[in-house]
Amino acid sequence: MNTSNQQSVLVTGASGFIGVHLVRLLVARGHPVSCLVRPTSHVKKLVAMGARLVTGDVNDRAGVARIIALSNARVVFHLAGLVRASSPGDFMRVNSESVESVAAACTEQARRPVLLLVSSLAAAGPSGEVPKIESDPPLPVSDYGRSKFAGEQAAARYAGALPITIVRPCPVFGAGDRGMYEIFNAVARSGIHVVHGRGDWRISLIAVADLVECIVLAAESGERLVPGGSGHGIYFAGAEDLSHVEIGVAIARALGKRPPRIVRVPNGLMRVAGFCGDVVSRIRRRPGWVSSDKISELLAGSWTCSSAKARQQLGWSPAAPLADRLRETAQWYRDARWL
Repeated sequence: MNTSNQQSVLVTGASGFIGVHLVRLLVARGHPVSCLVRPTSHVKKLVAMGARLVTGDVNDRAGVARIIALSNARVVFHLAGLVRASSPGDFMRVNSESVESVAAACTEQARRPVLLLVSSLAAAGPSGEVPKIESDPPLPVSDYGRSKFAGEQAAARYAGALPITIVRPCPVFGAGDRGMYEIFNAVARSGIHVVHGRGDWRISLIAVADLVECIVLAAESGERLVPGGSGHGIYFAGAEDLSHVEIGVAIARALGKRPPRIVRVPNGLMRVAGFCGDVVSRIRRRPGWVSSDKISELLAGSWTCSSAKARQQLGWSPAAPLADRLRETAQWYRDARWL
């Protein structure tokens, strides 16, 4: 992706948290950007950026093929996916089957584009004491993680026919993120930070501004998947590792507040909370942020990954320390009146 050539790109999942930041970066670098969006997508920000919007369904192979051809995309960034779902089948339909559709659509082009798939650390599974590296065998522990790994496997089936690279982000935060917002909000308003167990398991974090830089570099010069290549063509994106307790302390510091009071919740009570979340989701007929699936991830141990490969091969590194990124996020929440 040479900015001087102004290569056209297509982004799926462009209206999502990461997608909006990626589109902003690509537009700023002069790329004509087309966005595949759903009829119900919130597209105000994308329109303001000057992106071209195309309504469609990522599971419609023929429709996606037409959109790629019309947009003349040289790179397809596939970000569309579900982080919450009512059933394992819903996860698989979007997080796995859509990868199959998009990859197949790419192979139908007279000039086949690069496919950059954004997966997740959840596809690899928890790390234990040693951070995950790309060649480690994936061991997902949740329906979400299994669906993301299935998406990676779907992409791998096209490795011989298409240039494909996968980026696995760790948990992402930044402007517009609603996941980490709940932690910021609790620390800001009550001075309380809730952790499960002892709170000493560690987790890798990355700011969305740094993640999208990694995604673009991986599309431009990353390894491509090869048939049967363990970890080849895959990059973890992580900045720094903190324990669950340290996350609360770091957020309090970013907010300019004293260290929070740590409330430790027994693992058994966390499982009960997950079950209750499932019940509420069924009653409301839409998935919530708290579920048995998410609790199974939380209770699986540490979730850390090594970004050494991305740093060495792509020349990527976070543009700012984690503490600065947390302060930026806190300020965005204030400016947006979320806090």
